Amino acid sequence: MNKRLVAARRRLFARIKKNFADYRKTIIITDMMIRTSIIIFTILFSCISQADEITTDLRPSDPIGISQVVMKSMPVAVQNLLQYAMSNEGVIYHKGGTTPEKGFDCSGFVRYVFDQVQGVTLPHSAQALSQIGDRIKTTDLLPGDLVFFRFMRSTISHVGIYLGNNEFIHASSTRTGSVVISNLTDSYWAKHFALVRRLDFPTVDSVARSDSLPSASTFHLESSLPSLSNN
Repeated sequence: MNKRLVAARRRLFARIKKNFADYRKTIIITDMMIRTSIIIFTILFSCISQADEITTDLRPSDPIGISQVVMKSMPVAVQNLLQYAMSNEGVIYHKGGTTPEKGFDCSGFVRYVFDQVQGVTLPHSAQALSQIGDRIKTTDLLPGDLVFFRFMRSTISHVGIYLGNNEFIHASSTRTGSVVISNLTDSYWAKHFALVRRLDFPTVDSVARSDSLPSASTFHLESSLPSLSNN
Protein backbone atom coordinates (compact mmCIF):
# COMPACT_ATOMS: atom_id res chain seq x y z
CA MET A 1 0.00 0.00 0.00
CA ASN A 2 2.85 2.32 0.82
CA LYS A 3 4.50 1.50 -2.47
CA ARG A 4 1.35 2.48 -4.38
CA LEU A 5 1.06 5.70 -2.42
CA VAL A 6 4.67 6.57 -3.10
CA ALA A 7 4.23 5.83 -6.81
CA ALA A 8 1.09 7.98 -6.94
CA ARG A 9 2.89 10.81 -5.23
CA ARG A 10 5.76 10.51 -7.69
CA ARG A 11 3.37 10.63 -10.64
CA LEU A 12 1.60 13.66 -9.11
CA PHE A 13 4.86 15.50 -8.55
CA ALA A 14 5.99 14.62 -12.08
CA ARG A 15 2.74 15.98 -13.50
CA ILE A 16 3.00 19.16 -11.40
CA LYS A 17 6.60 19.59 -12.52
CA LYS A 18 5.61 19.09 -16.14
CA ASN A 19 2.69 21.52 -15.81
CA PHE A 20 4.96 24.07 -14.17
CA ALA A 21 7.48 23.68 -16.99
CA ASP A 22 4.72 24.14 -19.57
CA TYR A 23 3.40 27.16 -17.66
CA ARG A 24 6.88 28.68 -17.48
CA LYS A 25 7.35 28.07 -21.20
CA THR A 26 4.02 29.77 -21.90
CA ILE A 27 5.06 32.75 -19.75
CA ILE A 28 8.35 33.05 -21.63
CA ILE A 29 6.63 32.86 -25.03
CA THR A 30 3.99 35.39 -23.97
CA ASP A 31 6.71 37.72 -22.69
CA MET A 32 8.59 37.42 -25.98
CA MET A 33 5.42 38.15 -27.95
CA ILE A 34 4.72 41.24 -25.84
CA ARG A 35 8.28 42.50 -26.28
CA THR A 36 8.14 41.84 -30.03
CA SER A 37 4.79 43.66 -30.30
CA ILE A 38 6.22 46.66 -28.45
CA ILE A 39 9.22 46.78 -30.80
CA ILE A 40 7.00 46.52 -33.90
CA PHE A 41 4.65 49.20 -32.59
CA THR A 42 7.60 51.49 -31.85
CA ILE A 43 8.98 51.03 -35.38
CA LEU A 44 5.58 51.62 -36.99
CA PHE A 45 4.96 54.73 -34.87
CA SER A 46 8.37 56.09 -35.84
CA CYS A 47 7.67 55.49 -39.56
CA ILE A 48 4.24 57.15 -39.31
CA SER A 49 5.75 60.16 -37.55
CA GLN A 50 8.42 60.54 -40.22
CA ALA A 51 5.84 60.20 -43.01
CA ASP A 52 3.68 62.84 -41.33
CA GLU A 53 6.67 65.20 -41.14
CA ILE A 54 7.35 64.71 -44.86
CA THR A 55 3.69 65.30 -45.70
CA THR A 56 3.66 68.44 -43.58
CA ASP A 57 6.68 69.80 -45.44
CA LEU A 58 4.87 69.32 -48.75
CA ARG A 59 1.54 70.60 -47.49
CA PRO A 60 0.60 73.95 -49.09
CA SER A 61 0.59 77.11 -47.05
CA ASP A 62 -1.98 78.49 -49.48
CA PRO A 63 -5.50 77.07 -49.88
CA ILE A 64 -5.02 75.92 -53.46
CA GLY A 65 -3.14 72.69 -53.03
CA ILE A 66 0.16 73.87 -54.53
CA SER A 67 3.09 72.80 -52.36
CA GLN A 68 5.85 75.21 -51.40
CA VAL A 69 8.28 72.94 -53.24
CA VAL A 70 6.34 73.36 -56.48
CA MET A 71 5.79 77.08 -55.89
CA LYS A 72 9.51 77.72 -55.30
CA SER A 73 10.39 75.96 -58.55
CA MET A 74 8.37 78.52 -60.55
CA PRO A 75 9.80 81.76 -61.93
CA VAL A 76 9.42 84.64 -59.48
CA ALA A 77 7.06 86.47 -61.85
CA VAL A 78 4.74 83.45 -62.00
CA GLN A 79 4.84 83.08 -58.20
CA ASN A 80 3.83 86.72 -57.83
CA LEU A 81 1.04 86.32 -60.36
CA LEU A 82 -0.45 83.28 -58.65
CA GLN A 83 -0.07 84.65 -55.13
CA TYR A 84 -1.74 87.91 -56.09
CA ALA A 85 -4.54 86.06 -57.88
CA MET A 86 -5.10 83.89 -54.80
CA SER A 87 -5.17 86.93 -52.54
CA ASN A 88 -8.43 87.87 -54.29
CA GLU A 89 -10.11 84.55 -53.63
CA GLY A 90 -13.60 85.15 -52.28
CA VAL A 91 -14.15 88.53 -53.97
CA ILE A 92 -17.74 88.62 -55.21
CA TYR A 93 -18.71 88.06 -58.83
CA HIS A 94 -20.08 91.15 -60.59
CA LYS A 95 -20.79 91.30 -64.30
CA GLY A 96 -18.54 93.90 -65.87
CA GLY A 97 -16.55 94.23 -62.63
CA THR A 98 -12.84 94.99 -62.71
CA THR A 99 -11.92 95.77 -59.09
CA PRO A 100 -12.01 93.94 -55.75
CA GLU A 101 -14.18 96.70 -54.32
CA LYS A 102 -16.95 96.31 -56.89
CA GLY A 103 -16.35 92.67 -57.76
CA PHE A 104 -15.03 90.84 -60.81
CA ASP A 105 -16.33 89.02 -63.81
CA CYS A 106 -14.03 86.38 -65.30
CA SER A 107 -12.09 88.54 -67.77
CA GLY A 108 -12.15 91.50 -65.38
CA PHE A 109 -10.40 89.36 -62.78
CA VAL A 110 -7.69 88.22 -65.22
CA ARG A 111 -7.28 91.78 -66.49
CA TYR A 112 -6.90 93.15 -62.95
CA VAL A 113 -4.33 90.54 -61.84
CA PHE A 114 -2.10 90.97 -64.89
CA ASP A 115 -2.36 94.74 -64.65
CA GLN A 116 -1.37 94.81 -60.98
CA VAL A 117 1.40 92.22 -61.18
CA GLN A 118 2.88 92.55 -64.66
CA GLY A 119 1.74 96.02 -65.64
CA VAL A 120 -0.08 94.97 -68.80
CA THR A 121 -3.53 96.12 -69.87
CA LEU A 122 -5.49 93.19 -71.26
CA PRO A 123 -8.85 93.17 -73.03
CA HIS A 124 -11.94 92.95 -70.85
CA SER A 125 -13.33 90.00 -72.78
CA ALA A 126 -12.70 86.26 -72.60
CA GLN A 127 -13.11 85.97 -76.36
CA ALA A 128 -10.54 88.72 -76.98
CA LEU A 129 -8.13 87.21 -74.46
CA SER A 130 -8.36 83.88 -76.29
CA GLN A 131 -6.90 85.54 -79.40
CA ILE A 132 -3.66 86.85 -77.87
CA GLY A 133 -0.50 85.10 -76.71
CA ASP A 134 0.60 81.65 -77.78
CA ARG A 135 -1.79 78.75 -77.97
CA ILE A 136 -0.48 75.91 -75.82
CA LYS A 137 -1.20 72.19 -75.91
CA THR A 138 -3.04 70.92 -72.87
CA THR A 139 -0.12 68.57 -72.18
CA ASP A 140 2.19 71.61 -71.93
CA LEU A 141 -0.03 73.52 -69.50
CA LEU A 142 1.95 75.50 -66.88
CA PRO A 143 0.99 77.67 -63.90
CA GLY A 144 0.19 81.20 -65.04
CA ASP A 145 -1.34 80.10 -68.35
CA LEU A 146 -4.88 81.19 -69.19
CA VAL A 147 -7.49 78.46 -69.52
CA PHE A 148 -10.60 79.12 -71.60
CA PHE A 149 -14.05 77.60 -71.69
CA ARG A 150 -16.80 77.51 -74.28
CA PHE A 151 -20.45 77.29 -73.25
CA MET A 152 -21.69 77.96 -76.77
CA ARG A 153 -20.34 76.19 -79.82
CA SER A 154 -18.32 78.99 -81.37
CA THR A 155 -17.76 81.54 -78.61
CA ILE A 156 -15.22 81.59 -75.79
CA SER A 157 -17.16 82.83 -72.79
CA HIS A 158 -15.06 82.12 -69.70
CA VAL A 159 -11.41 82.40 -68.64
CA GLY A 160 -9.30 81.61 -65.59
CA ILE A 161 -5.66 81.49 -64.48
CA TYR A 162 -4.08 78.03 -64.19
CA LEU A 163 -2.49 77.31 -60.81
CA GLY A 164 -1.10 73.81 -61.26
CA ASN A 165 -2.31 70.36 -60.14
CA ASN A 166 -5.30 70.72 -62.52
CA GLU A 167 -6.56 73.72 -60.53
CA PHE A 168 -7.39 77.18 -61.80
CA ILE A 169 -8.66 80.39 -60.19
CA HIS A 170 -11.46 82.41 -61.77
CA ALA A 171 -14.43 84.65 -61.09
CA SER A 172 -17.30 82.22 -61.26
CA SER A 173 -20.93 83.21 -61.65
CA THR A 174 -22.30 79.68 -61.95
CA ARG A 175 -21.08 77.97 -58.78
CA THR A 176 -20.19 80.32 -55.94
CA GLY A 177 -20.69 83.82 -57.29
CA SER A 178 -17.14 84.76 -56.33
CA VAL A 179 -13.47 84.32 -57.18
CA VAL A 180 -12.96 80.64 -56.55
CA ILE A 181 -10.54 77.79 -57.22
CA SER A 182 -11.87 74.96 -59.36
CA ASN A 183 -10.48 71.78 -60.88
CA LEU A 184 -10.19 71.13 -64.60
CA THR A 185 -11.08 67.48 -64.04
CA ASP A 186 -14.46 68.43 -62.57
CA SER A 187 -17.05 67.11 -65.02
CA TYR A 188 -18.62 70.56 -65.48
CA TRP A 189 -15.37 72.32 -66.43
CA ALA A 190 -13.95 69.36 -68.35
CA LYS A 191 -17.06 69.36 -70.52
CA HIS A 192 -16.67 73.03 -71.46
CA PHE A 193 -12.86 73.28 -71.57
CA ALA A 194 -11.73 74.83 -74.86
CA LEU A 195 -8.07 75.90 -75.04
CA VAL A 196 -4.96 77.29 -73.32
CA ARG A 197 -3.07 80.51 -74.00
CA ARG A 198 0.27 81.72 -72.64
CA LEU A 199 0.95 85.43 -72.40
CA ASP A 200 4.62 86.32 -72.73
CA PHE A 201 5.10 89.86 -71.46
CA PRO A 202 8.02 91.61 -69.78
CA THR A 203 7.71 90.60 -66.15
CA VAL A 204 7.83 92.69 -63.02
CA ASP A 205 9.07 90.91 -59.90
CA SER A 206 6.65 92.52 -57.50
CA VAL A 207 3.09 91.85 -56.48
CA ALA A 208 1.98 95.35 -57.35
CA ARG A 209 3.28 97.33 -60.32
CA SER A 210 5.95 99.84 -59.36
CA ASP A 211 5.32 103.50 -60.17
CA SER A 212 8.91 103.71 -61.37
CA LEU A 213 8.37 101.32 -64.27
CA PRO A 214 8.72 102.92 -67.69
CA SER A 215 5.50 103.34 -69.63
CA ALA A 216 6.89 101.09 -72.36
CA SER A 217 6.34 98.11 -70.09
CA THR A 218 2.56 98.58 -70.31
CA PHE A 219 0.91 97.01 -73.32
CA HIS A 220 -2.48 98.32 -74.46
CA LEU A 221 -3.90 95.44 -76.45
CA GLU A 222 -7.51 96.45 -76.68
CA SER A 223 -6.95 98.80 -79.59
CA SER A 224 -5.70 95.95 -81.78
CA LEU A 225 -8.61 93.64 -81.02
CA PRO A 226 -12.27 93.81 -81.99
CA SER A 227 -14.67 95.23 -79.45
CA LEU A 228 -16.44 92.35 -77.76
CA SER A 229 -19.02 92.12 -75.03
CA ASN A 230 -17.72 91.80 -71.48
CA ASN A 231 -18.00 88.52 -69.58
